[in-house]
Amino acid sequence: MSDTVFDALSAYIASSTPDDPALAEALHGAEEYGLATPDAPTGQLLGTVAALGASPAAERGGGAIAITPALGPIALTILRGLPEKETLTCIDPEVEHHTMAREALSAAGYPANRARFLTARPLDVMKRLAAGSYHLIVADVAADDLPAVYASAWHLLSPRGVLVLMDALLDGTLADDSRRDRSTQAARQLWEQVQENEDALVTRLPLGAGLMLITKLR
Repeated sequence: MSDTVFDALSAYIASSTPDDPALAEALHGAEEYGLATPDAPTGQLLGTVAALGASPAAERGGGAIAITPALGPIALTILRGLPEKETLTCIDPEVEHHTMAREALSAAGYPANRARFLTARPLDVMKRLAAGSYHLIVADVAADDLPAVYASAWHLLSPRGVLVLMDALLDGTLADDSRRDRSTQAARQLWEQVQENEDALVTRLPLGAGLMLITKLR
């Protein structure tokens, strides 16, 4: 597919997506803070994956996890598909990001119990969550943290659960062998970890800077 066709498809999807005032406001708020936000195809994908993953894990208090500064728009896209009995756990160290997310969910009509907010560094709090209890984990983290976040998230996923790593392909610059910076090396380490995991089914998509979906087969 040429860049022109891809751009045309992306523009069509964006223009034909039904208006969602709460999501539009959340996107605007996040962008004002300089936060990266998902485009329409990425948001729709997250909602679909959330809808597909209903499992007994929800009855144990699990559900889904969002690890991202842009908690408002990401939470709204996930909750579109997340079963009503499941809870979304939102993780980020910045209080302001949680405040914006709470306001976004309230504006969209979601009750307060649909999400819980953990103000902490992701790698600090993830080790305290219940292993095998979450069918969806969405992470938008610095490239340097990708290997560690992948390792921590893997233990939290239930069988058939999906880990979504946003922007993990660094705009395709991983193919440039001359790049040896820390972020690129970390992203390559992640890819090596995933390839070595026989229980991982991987899908990579040209969304954002390159999105990686990793399904836990067992």
